[in-house]
Amino acid sequence: MRASRAAAGGLRLELVSVLTVNRLSVYLRSLRALEARGVRSVSSHQLAEEFNLSASQIRKDLAQFGEFGVRGVGYGVAELAAKISHLLGLDLSRRVVIVGMGNLGTALARYPSFNAESFLVVAGVDSDPGKTGRKVGRVPVHSRRDLARVIAESGATMAILAVPADAAPAAHAELAAAGIRAVLNFAPVSLPSTRTCRVKNLDLRVHLEELAFFLEDGDGS
Repeated sequence: MRASRAAAGGLRLELVSVLTVNRLSVYLRSLRALEARGVRSVSSHQLAEEFNLSASQIRKDLAQFGEFGVRGVGYGVAELAAKISHLLGLDLSRRVVIVGMGNLGTALARYPSFNAESFLVVAGVDSDPGKTGRKVGRVPVHSRRDLARVIAESGATMAILAVPADAAPAAHAELAAAGIRAVLNFAPVSLPSTRTCRVKNLDLRVHLEELAFFLEDGDGS
């Protein structure tokens, strides 16, 4: 699938910046909102004005992947949404396992966007015996000792890591060894990507501290 997506755009996927991929996701959500309203075509300027985006950035990003839209007419909303979905690899079903079924892991297991369309949480694992053997919504919770077996049997290729910082490195190594190819890490520690397993570190406190930095004195009191 990676090869076909790269060939379709004439661009090697590893050369595409993370920021560009993030913007593609924003464009896709915007297009789906328009599609739900019955809008059939849209220009880059209309898309930018309605969703607080940059028209020139939209055109620049899409140009990396080939020709989209018709000059003077704009983009077909459904067609462009389908193409971006394909570029993002969302026309495949991605099975996800959650490691750490505390408050955050439990909330993520119930999150609708992780259990619809392209993403499906197929299992959770936890080291607490009191949490294993039950279900969170439709997600069965297994013992951490069975992680490799759960991944093999479920066919999961992605994982969400929601464990304490001191447990994250060992869990990451286990996931990679078991065949997981991508990890969304919520633990407050930075984990490295490897050749076979890409990691996205998401420390919520870092983002709060970023926002706090830009608050004027007295605004946050």
